[in-house]
Amino acid sequence: MTDSYDASHITILEGLTPVRERPAMYIGSTDTRGLHHLVYEVVDNSIDEALAGFCTLISVVINGDGSLSVDDNGRGIPVDTMEKNHKSALEVVLTVLHAGGKFDKATYQVSGGLHGVGVSVVNALSANLTARVYRNGNIYEMHFAKGIPLGPISQREETLNEALLRYHQLYGEPAAFTRGTGTVPGQQGLSGSGEPVANEAEDRVRFFAEFDQKLTGTKVTFKPDATIFETVTFDYDVLATRLRELAFLNAGLTIRIADERTGTRASYCTGGLSEFVKYLNEGTDCLHPTPIDITQKDPENKVEVEIALQYTTGYDEKTYSYVNSVNTREGGTHLEGFRSAITRAINTVAKRNNLIKENATITLRGEDVREGLTSVISVKMANPQFEGQTKMRLGNSNIRGIVDSLVYAALSQYFDENPKVLAIIIEKSLSAAKAREAARNARELARRKSTLESSGLPGKLADCSERDPAKSEIYIVEGDSAGGSAKQGRDRKFQAILPLRGKILNVEKAGEHQILKNAEIQTLLSAIGTGVGDKFDVERARYHHIVIMTDADVDGAHIRTLLLTFFYRYMLKIIEAGYVYIAQPPLFRIARGKEEKYAFTEEDMKKLSAEMGDKGVSVQRYKGLGEMNAQQLWDTTMSPEHRIFRQVSIEDALEANEIFKTLMGRDVDIRKEFIMRHAKEVTNLDI
Repeated sequence: MTDSYDASHITILEGLTPVRERPAMYIGSTDTRGLHHLVYEVVDNSIDEALAGFCTLISVVINGDGSLSVDDNGRGIPVDTMEKNHKSALEVVLTVLHAGGKFDKATYQVSGGLHGVGVSVVNALSANLTARVYRNGNIYEMHFAKGIPLGPISQREETLNEALLRYHQLYGEPAAFTRGTGTVPGQQGLSGSGEPVANEAEDRVRFFAEFDQKLTGTKVTFKPDATIFETVTFDYDVLATRLRELAFLNAGLTIRIADERTGTRASYCTGGLSEFVKYLNEGTDCLHPTPIDITQKDPENKVEVEIALQYTTGYDEKTYSYVNSVNTREGGTHLEGFRSAITRAINTVAKRNNLIKENATITLRGEDVREGLTSVISVKMANPQFEGQTKMRLGNSNIRGIVDSLVYAALSQYFDENPKVLAIIIEKSLSAAKAREAARNARELARRKSTLESSGLPGKLADCSERDPAKSEIYIVEGDSAGGSAKQGRDRKFQAILPLRGKILNVEKAGEHQILKNAEIQTLLSAIGTGVGDKFDVERARYHHIVIMTDADVDGAHIRTLLLTFFYRYMLKIIEAGYVYIAQPPLFRIARGKEEKYAFTEEDMKKLSAEMGDKGVSVQRYKGLGEMNAQQLWDTTMSPEHRIFRQVSIEDALEANEIFKTLMGRDVDIRKEFIMRHAKEVTNLDI
């Protein structure tokens, strides 16, 4: 390091170099979430073509060599030469940040990818990428390695047979085209016999004159760079979930996915958001059989709002928001407008119809009218302003009012025309309001009883001396046995231990007022310190490492899932903050004399046993943490130098919600079907 600092120390990263240097700035992370984001960026380009009315089919294939292909029948990325730099438009789009057709409002009035960085970022982070464009009966192709062109764009005519095959692959049926007959100039026919033969050149011209618009498109094949990503293995289920979403959001668009590694494939083509809501509520008791489906337009502001919603007997709100088919996981102004509108519409129409008395002691709040609500809101608009490249949140300030006004008017009319549905919703909302009051009373009682309020701690908690939450850890363990070993083995300066007795309440099957009465959950809330419900504040968390440390058996896995369900449903922000971890204790202790080693898998155990020799080697299988003494637990699971933690994150909110609903919900048949479907994937079974 030098004390001098002048212009010579300033570095300018040009081209795609900044993407490779700081990939997380562009795709969010380099784990599986970032890996799959590459796919979404390419698919979003195809979706934009669909929104513009030029694409009806998108195909995603996980290839056998680990690469992935996205193929569509849109107009095809332009390939002609740009006057400014004398390069093909295809090369520019794939190698220059902030270059694309989305900046031209005449080309795309509505689009999801607005920054012009998506496909170029994919190119930069791929070990190799091939772009193939079909336009005007020609095939254009370019190859890249780590974002660098391996040669100029190539061009050749697509043969008639290639075009016929491509048509069949795209549309699943042969093209309605009859080859002509005649003699090829300069020939006497086949074998000189004078018999007529097909004129390939003329047939090709006729075919493309009739079918060219159906055969244009773009195919991008890429293989992520293993030096960039933690894993380069695509997950079929994750991708299928997202593609199914896109099919629901774009009625009439066909989206296919295939996995050449396993032979698994699926095709999605739906009727819109109403079907989306029905899918989300499969296996759930619904209060009205048909979802409320509304589409409203504001031509002046070029905004279209589509919503579908349905109430269930459950307690949780499940709302998914999208802008131009982009999943805005963190919501934004459109979601704020929707929630405001539904609260106003229900209260206004209910009072107008005397379903709620003007002097009623209970007022329906937003959380009341959204209890048990499953809803999808999709907004299509020009020039959305997303917060960040990953497009998690919409920031356009005017959209809140537009969505609020459109949805309020449409819902008010619907409720006036469907009083029975309104009555059902009001009854559900009033019940939620009463439960809210009961929960508030329970929280106040718990707060008054809380030992934390009197500067004490829950009796079960062995706290640490560190007071900086960023440096503090709490281990949640099952039972006093494991708790005893953990308390003895921990570093008291920064590690706290909280033993729980048995299994906590399954919150997927209970209301909030029931949950807050549960002794183990009360203890958990008191120890973590964030509160719950409307009093939740992630800034009050007493620990930034909340570690679930359970036994390596079926019961341990069940307890871990119960805890994760509670955190996901009632303390989601601590997961989003990255505070929740899962400890990975070893499964085996391999010893010979005074020498001992630990293994986390049976394969590693066998390898270590072989390395230590054939004689005098003993193997101990840990089924419970209580089988470890304090030193062993520290050495293997709690010591920062040797431990293995898995940080809990939410890659896909829709998928996470479906998993918790399936595994922890009331429907036994759905859970059984899930277990049967995934039974062959089990590698270690504790029985």
